[in-house]
Amino acid sequence: MGYIDTNILLRVVDSARDMYSVRLSKYHTAYIEKSHVKPDSAQKEKSFYLTNSFSAKGDSAFDYVGISMEEHLPYKSYMEINPSRIIVEIFGVQSNTNWITQLKSLTEIKNVYYNQVEDDVLRVTIELQHRQHWGYSIGYKGRNLVVRVKRQPEKLDLRYLTIAIDAGHGGTNAGTGGITAEHEEKYYTLLFAKALEKALRKKGAKKIVMTRTTDTTFDNKDRILFLQQLNPDFVISLHLNSSNNAEVKGVSTYYKHIGFRPLTQALLNRMLELKLEEFGNVGSFNFALNTPTDFPNSLVEIAFLSNADDEKKILKTQFHLDVAKKLVLGMGDWLKGVK
Repeated sequence: MGYIDTNILLRVVDSARDMYSVRLSKYHTAYIEKSHVKPDSAQKEKSFYLTNSFSAKGDSAFDYVGISMEEHLPYKSYMEINPSRIIVEIFGVQSNTNWITQLKSLTEIKNVYYNQVEDDVLRVTIELQHRQHWGYSIGYKGRNLVVRVKRQPEKLDLRYLTIAIDAGHGGTNAGTGGITAEHEEKYYTLLFAKALEKALRKKGAKKIVMTRTTDTTFDNKDRILFLQQLNPDFVISLHLNSSNNAEVKGVSTYYKHIGFRPLTQALLNRMLELKLEEFGNVGSFNFALNTPTDFPNSLVEIAFLSNADDEKKILKTQFHLDVAKKLVLGMGDWLKGVK
């Protein structure tokens, strides 16, 4: 379903191995790892909880929606497109909202409204000004559930954007192996990442973030925290694919959130110019680096190390350079489409 932050009130109703089943509302349940939950004997659950007033305003960098609540209750959020909207569903709550205050300091948020879609589920809709989703963060601050919405950059140009490049795997996480390749996936993803960095700098990009530049262990959870702190405009994660079927080959791109699909489509279209087979554009993908809602992101599975034809390409330095050029062109296509 997604992430929730700390100190969320959950009612445990069942247990399955290392997971708790928790009741979110009358008709909704979910699972959460037991290691992420602790009993709170001091907490007295009420028969129902209420919302209070909403506020929507902006500062110099972001727009914000604040939803005043009696308690830290579970929630989920997702994106919609055509028109672009952020949807937040809060479980176990009834609306007692007197008003929604929206200030002129808002830049990206066009409108905020809510519906009590079930007796104990409140759906909040945040309409956006632009077609492209640029990301949002959600969590409790005091008694407010706050949605921080990123604005579209003023200059949709690679020279002015902060671009994060993630070389998949590394250190103790070697990734997949090949057929004849001397090294594992982690070695080649770093070569592709450095080639991409170099290609972007040739195009004038000055703000490039690399999750790793050496063969170092970097847990995916820590990569996410690292990227969230640096707040890039978008993230490209580079990997190499593998299959038990040696005939399977080709390039693919992946996204989890529908609002970030246009980036993955643009990258795939350019990569196919390298005469790679099309493995596809895959959505609702739960890879760790695809799950944050904070910034547009794309996982690129460049080719299959388990396929002889693809592996021959992967081992060639010229292919690294060609892939980097096509990815840069794809980023440019995406930005032109945003305009």
